[in-house]
Amino acid sequence: MGTDRSSSDPQKIDQVDAQLPQTQCEKCGYQGCRLYAEAMIHEQVAINRCPPGGTSGIHTLAKLLDREEIELDPACGREVPRVQVRIVEADCIGCTKCIQACPVDAIVGAPKRMHSVVAELCTGCELCIEPCPVDCIETLPAATPRMLAEESSQARIRYRARLARLQRIDLQTRSQRDQALSKQSQEGSTRAAVLAAIARGRARREQEKC
Repeated sequence: MGTDRSSSDPQKIDQVDAQLPQTQCEKCGYQGCRLYAEAMIHEQVAINRCPPGGTSGIHTLAKLLDREEIELDPACGREVPRVQVRIVEADCIGCTKCIQACPVDAIVGAPKRMHSVVAELCTGCELCIEPCPVDCIETLPAATPRMLAEESSQARIRYRARLARLQRIDLQTRSQRDQALSKQSQEGSTRAAVLAAIARGRARREQEKC
């Protein structure tokens, strides 16, 4: 059994990605659900590495990819009801580390200002908890034990929008850095030319004295 590598096209990846819960929690070892979907097709990675998807998710992936149905890999975590996070606002110092960590832009706030979680957008990935320097993020039971189809769809859209935004920022930063380096280089060349001209003038005057 196993998926034919010749079938590893974008449409097939989309089909596999659509069966993942889109929590973007990285428990599978990949940065995002789509990368895990690609790995299952391209690299034949196991289908049992998604705790949020759980047993039912493994069953669905096994049928879709024509693989053996196996138990969830305990190294990736346990199958537990979905949670959502809440920031204890009185303890928040506004460091923005949680905002930077959230893969679906479910946390709002500004530097040195209190942050808060938009509950209906939270996927329960828990990626914001570890970076918090003051441990002011707690978990609560989510409204539903699993991501609903519409929630997964919206989480996928927000995740991709965030990636696109970060890529634009990265390109802009690189462009600004390259422009600054180019300006420094031009200024350096100009200064070198001026100093060379001054040196030639001095040398000429010395020769004239002789």
